[in-house]
Parts: sequence; structure tokens; C-alpha cells
Amino acid sequence: MAGWGAAEKQGKQGQTRSAAIPVTFAGTVGLFTSAVTPSRGSAVLFLSPWGFEEMCVRKFWRILAEDLADIGISSLRFDYAGTGDALDLTDEGKGLEPWHETALAAAAKLKALSGCERLILVSQGLGGTIAAALAERLDGIAFLAPVVSGRAYLRELTVWSKMIDESMGLAEAQRQTEGVTVASLRMPDSAADAVKKLNLMTLDRLATPNCLVLTRPGRPGDSDFARHLETLGPKVTQTSYEGYDDLVSNPTIATMPTETGRKIVEWVQSVAAKTGEAASTELTPPVAEPLIGEGFRETPLRFGADNRLFGILCEPEGARTGATALLLTTAYDRHAGWGRMSVTMARALARDGIASLRFDTANVGDSPPLSGAPEQVLYSREQHLDVAEALDLLERRALLPTYVVGRCSGGYLAFQAALRDTRCRGLITVNPYSFHWDESRSVDEALRFAPRSLETYGRKLLQMETLKRLFGGQVDARSAICNMATGLGRRAIRTVRHLLGAFPIFAAAQGPVLGGFRTLAKRGVDMSLIYSAHDIGLDHLHDEFGENGVGLKHFPDIRLTIIPEADHNLTPPYARKVYLREVREMGLRLANR
Repeated sequence: MAGWGAAEKQGKQGQTRSAAIPVTFAGTVGLFTSAVTPSRGSAVLFLSPWGFEEMCVRKFWRILAEDLADIGISSLRFDYAGTGDALDLTDEGKGLEPWHETALAAAAKLKALSGCERLILVSQGLGGTIAAALAERLDGIAFLAPVVSGRAYLRELTVWSKMIDESMGLAEAQRQTEGVTVASLRMPDSAADAVKKLNLMTLDRLATPNCLVLTRPGRPGDSDFARHLETLGPKVTQTSYEGYDDLVSNPTIATMPTETGRKIVEWVQSVAAKTGEAASTELTPPVAEPLIGEGFRETPLRFGADNRLFGILCEPEGARTGATALLLTTAYDRHAGWGRMSVTMARALARDGIASLRFDTANVGDSPPLSGAPEQVLYSREQHLDVAEALDLLERRALLPTYVVGRCSGGYLAFQAALRDTRCRGLITVNPYSFHWDESRSVDEALRFAPRSLETYGRKLLQMETLKRLFGGQVDARSAICNMATGLGRRAIRTVRHLLGAFPIFAAAQGPVLGGFRTLAKRGVDMSLIYSAHDIGLDHLHDEFGENGVGLKHFPDIRLTIIPEADHNLTPPYARKVYLREVREMGLRLANR
């Protein structure tokens, strides 16, 4: 490993760490993290959970991979067929077979990349089912929060789906309830049928001498599974999955389970140390060949100083006919987007001749943190450096002109990036909470107690189920009342400002948001604002431009689109079509300027 692998910058002594090395195989994207010190003879293959749970653990997987690299253990993490950045399934009727095939291909790829003949599997959720069936030379399998009973898991997903939709304020008519759907991600029906039949308690053999089982509180089936594994012969280490619920509740506010991560690394180290085998040093540097799909080709790449950022460049198979879209992440969602929204958008744009780059900003998803930056990166100045480096990449590849696209916190970042960088010729924001952030305000507190619009609170209070939850203590009434009071206060201030605007001394005043929009208008930046009806961001828009955005008449080139009956994340399919149409039209329009 002493060659190209050791040259990777790995965050020692305050140095910014490089992103993992992207590779492609079997129609999917993998991320290889090479050992910093000489390899111990085993490598780790990460087998992810499915859906929303995968979104939540994405950053945790990266941190684990980096910690393992620091103790001499290489690793690979990847997307199953039809998920994340992988190509879509051509046949959804094969159950779990495509995921098993991707895992087998990943195991072979990891052996070739690391020079290790033996593997240790670290799995969570449904990934444990894939791990148990993987017929490889294994030194150990870690089962994190395993899916022991498929039927119980599907019931849990139903509850999980409703809780997530409720947290977004989705009306029942807006929810996607067909099949197994969580957070806009739908499991193929044949896969769901196969999951329903799963029962790890019927395992009669396991191809490994060592197992780690991380059990969750209140789920006795996890401990039962650990005891069952002991009857199959492996040495089983059982310990608690501390921080599990805080990790998988919401990727935006997820807390990384530091203590649990330490346990996993120590267990992997103890298992790898027993092999006594040395990894081969005759290694070929990996190359990420583009994934080719219908009308598009996607290249995973690293860029920025020290290759610190990871993203996917999606280009048309034919000629480019539009400007390049820079798709920014929302909060801590990975670059694939909520419900793979960014993946499907990028590929649809490419079919229309529009290239795009989607990437993780520092300390989000697969991009390591920037040395010296605060742990909380949302609404921070440091994120502007990430956008600037993405624009540098597009400029080097002759992919200008470009326009920035972002939802929620990504919309805020898009607005600020357009202000700072004249290479941004267009701007599309979707449901931005705000265009200006008061740096004295706590981002963490704002994320945990994010208010809804007054109309949303009004509608919820009229629903019988909300009243039952309120009186049952399931709703944080104090926070809701405070948020409603804040909304009423803002409306009162808006009314006063509107009245004062009749006096010249007050009408001449402008804040940073209005000033920013004037700057963009003078530069001729193409601007589009998209909001879901009743989104809290509309209240902030009205704060700046008056009730119903009347002040936008002074910016005739800004297009304002209100999507009725849509949530903050644009869950309904028709809402996403509106979003895609606006992004496509801007790309084609800018190319003709």
C-alpha cells in the first residue's frame, strides 16, 4: 500500500483529509478509502441499510472508513443497484438478487483495490441480510441493528414512513402510500416481497468465525439473534447500539454515535489483527470509468484543494445544448438528494443536453470536513468555499456558463453563491428558509425547532388526529405556541413596515436581502423562486417583499412559482415536475444568451 494509497492526505495534524477514491463497477459507484499505515491483511466492506436509514448513516459510514484507514484498514462503501448513484434497475422483478449481485461485485472490487484476500463486513439494517448470505472468505461480520424479521421490519417501515410524512406536514392525500415507500424512496415490489419472507433466526450456518451484534434498546429480537448466532459456532460479541435513535431520526439533525463508532473500530481491529496476513503491494491505481445510462454518462470525481470534495458529474451522451446546473445539497442530505431527487433530475437534464454537477459540501455525506471549520457547516461562510471550488472544476472542464440550484439551506447557499461569484449566471431557489442568516443565531436550535407557516398550524389544529396527539403529549405544544407567536409577530412587523413605506425616509431603506437581489438584477442574473404553498419560507419572502410578494414587481425578471398542495421536500410527483421544468428551461435559456 505504500505507493499511491499512502500519498492520500488523511487529516493528520490539522490537515484537511481527501475524500475517498471513487470507483465504478457493476453499474454502481463505490468509494474506496485506502489504509494510511501498512494494511493489517483484512479490508472492510460496508453493507448499507435501505432508504431513509441509509441517508442517515451515510456520514457515519464515512467517519468509520476514515477511522479504519488511520489504523491500517482499507474499506469500500457502495450503492446497491437502483439506489443512490447506481444505475436504475432494468428489471425490478428480481427481488433482492440485484443487491446481492452488487455486493458480490463490491467484494471482488475491494480485494483488487486493497490487495487483501480476506474481508470483514460491517452491515446495518437490511445490509445484515446481504452480509449473512455473502459467500466470501470472511474474518468477521458486524450486524448493526439487524433486520431479524422481514415482516416486523416492513411494519416498522410503515410507521416510520408516517412519522416522516407527519414531520414534513404532509396531508394524507399527499402521502405516497403505495407499496413500501419511505421519505419518497420506494422499494421495488419484488424486493419487498422477498424482505417479507426474511427470518435470520432460521440461519443454519455462517461463513465467519467472528460476529459483532449491536442491539437496540426495546428490541429484544436483536439479542435473540445474537444468541442464535452463538449456536452456529462463531465467537459473538454483543453490545448496545448507543445513539441509534438519534442517528436515524433525521439526517439534518442526526448525532454521530461516537461511542458506538469506537466499539466498531476496536472490534474490527481485534479481528483483523488475528489474520497475520500481509496485503499485496502490487496494486493498480483505481480509475472511475463513467456509468453510461439512457442519454447520459456520469463520472464520480474528487475535486478542490487536496481532493477534499466528492461529487458526480452528469453529462449528455450527445451534444450539450444548455448551461450547466450546479445542484447543491440540502442540509445534510447526501448529493443524491431527498428521494434521489438530484439523481433523477440530473439524468433527465442530460437527456435534454444539460450537464450538471451534484456534490457534497464539506462535512456533508461523502466529503470530509474542512480543517479548522466549525462542526455545524449549514449557513456557514465555509460552504461558499466549496461552491467556489465546484465552479472552478466546471470552468476547467469548459462547462460554463452555469447556474446554481438549491432547496431549503441549499437555496440559501445558492443565493449567497450567486452574489459572490459572477460565474453564476442563473439562480433557482426552492423553499429557502431565508436568504440572509443572522450569525448570532444558533443553527442547531433553528433546525430542531423549525417552525411551520401559520396556515399549516391552522390546518393541523383542525385535524382530529392532531388534537389527539396534542392532548396525548405527543406534540411539543410549547414550541408550537412559540412558533405561532413568532409568525404573528412577523406579520405585525410586516404591516408596520408596509405603512412606513409610504414615507420616503423609510421607503429608501434596504436590507441585505433586497440589496442582494438588486445586485443580481443589475448583473442580469436569471432568477427563479419556487415555493410550496404554506411553506415557512414564504413568510420570510413576504417579510422582504411585502404580503403576497408585491415588492417583486420591482424585479420583473424574477419568476415566482407557488406549487399548491406540496410539502417542503416536494414529495408529490407533480411538484417535482414543476421543479424539473423550471431547472430545464433555465438551462436552455442561458445557453442562448
